[in-house]
Amino acid sequence: MIISATPFRVSLFGGGTDYPSWFEENGGSVISFSINKYCYVNIRDLPPFFDYKFRFVYSKEERINSFKDINHPAIKGVLKHINWDKNKTFELHHDGDLPARSGLGSSSSFTVGFLNALYSYTNKSVSKKSLANEAIYIEQKVIKENVGCQDQVIASFGGFNRINFKKNNFFVKPLN
Repeated sequence: MIISATPFRVSLFGGGTDYPSWFEENGGSVISFSINKYCYVNIRDLPPFFDYKFRFVYSKEERINSFKDINHPAIKGVLKHINWDKNKTFELHHDGDLPARSGLGSSSSFTVGFLNALYSYTNKSVSKKSLANEAIYIEQKVIKENVGCQDQVIASFGGFNRINFKKNNFFVKPLN
């Protein structure tokens, strides 16, 4: 079983400058920090005696045999993005220390945590920057959410940081 604990965040300054439509022309900078409240994603092999291939448990439960039947947009987007082998079955459980829509980056923490758990599940190592970039791409391009970039970055890096955004890139500077 893989258990991923991804932090939620608090943003202090710069919210809104983390949207590509802004920082690609003007640059952007945010100061934010992760907190000791987490999004937990558990992944394990699904035993072969169930009559479904995948089980996703979050505020709802999905038992499915085909990716086209996935309802959760981030789960569907992540599996599509990484081109998951449809014959590799698994079960996912999501729990959070805080409720969804808390304003603390919970959906991005889920996306980052799910990606991280899947990579661990398949014995792949990925950098914090790659994890953040993939989560940003999935949320903005694959599932077409109207989100900025700070949530995915702070969920990937954790800590207390200034994040500078430039055209097609970001830079994380830890703060004391």
